[in-house]
Amino acid sequence: MKILSKGGVRKLYFDGHVHTPFCPHGSTDTFEMYIERAISLGMKGMTFTEHAPLPQTFVDPAPTKDSSMTHEQLGKYFDTLRELKKYYRSKIEIFTGLEVDFIDGYEEETNTFLKEVWPELDDAILSVHFLKVKNNYFCMDYDENVFRDLIEQSGSLSAVYSLYFQTVKKSITHSFGKYQPRRIGHMTLAKKFQSLFPSNFSYNNEVEEILTVLSERNMYLDYNGAGAVKPYCLEPYPSNWIIKEAQKRKIPLVYGSDAHSAKGLGQGLDQFVSTATLTSPLLLNRAE
Repeated sequence: MKILSKGGVRKLYFDGHVHTPFCPHGSTDTFEMYIERAISLGMKGMTFTEHAPLPQTFVDPAPTKDSSMTHEQLGKYFDTLRELKKYYRSKIEIFTGLEVDFIDGYEEETNTFLKEVWPELDDAILSVHFLKVKNNYFCMDYDENVFRDLIEQSGSLSAVYSLYFQTVKKSITHSFGKYQPRRIGHMTLAKKFQSLFPSNFSYNNEVEEILTVLSERNMYLDYNGAGAVKPYCLEPYPSNWIIKEAQKRKIPLVYGSDAHSAKGLGQGLDQFVSTATLTSPLLLNRAE
């Protein structure tokens, strides 16, 4: 782990959460467009973390069925990054990563997948996008209409928040053995539509439990700028008070733009806690 920024005037040195043209719900911007933009921003490194293929027996609940790349695309994804690493090695350090979904009930298939791709990975994020309610799965961040349906099926907004945080905690405490992603993605994604569905309840206990298990397992947190540019959220994931609590526990924070286009690199950074210390990720297949 390298400490890259200790607050004050914020300069971006590393982006640990970047999507690619392999994302079916993203842009058509090329890898080169992302990389050249990163270089122009003064970055020293970046991790491409495309949405990993979903378990083959899992039916994508997103209305457009476009949550991730396919299993058939994986080989080309890894090959492309291998070539780009060589080409740009004198200008910027590029890491090969994936954003892997934790889906309640599909842990075994996810573990098998991680074992298969592990030799290719420098970095990985474990995220929760799908919530299970009454044996049905919802892509909770798809849009406000899906989120409204999720609330109705769950019974209340507080039930959605509780289920989300329980699932995030489960993603941390579930053992993937030696194939454990070391960073948790956008841990307050449930707040994506908060101005439409404002909360009037406390979820502090759930957050405290998550931070405790993160600290106990020496895991990292994705300090995600995407929420700051979402029109119904307008704050980073997680919220500032959570970042301050994470810092007290010395949980490492890795900036992630969660960019789905080259122009998204660096987004949200201006709304980060000014005293937050940002680091580079813990690389999976290397001794640090």
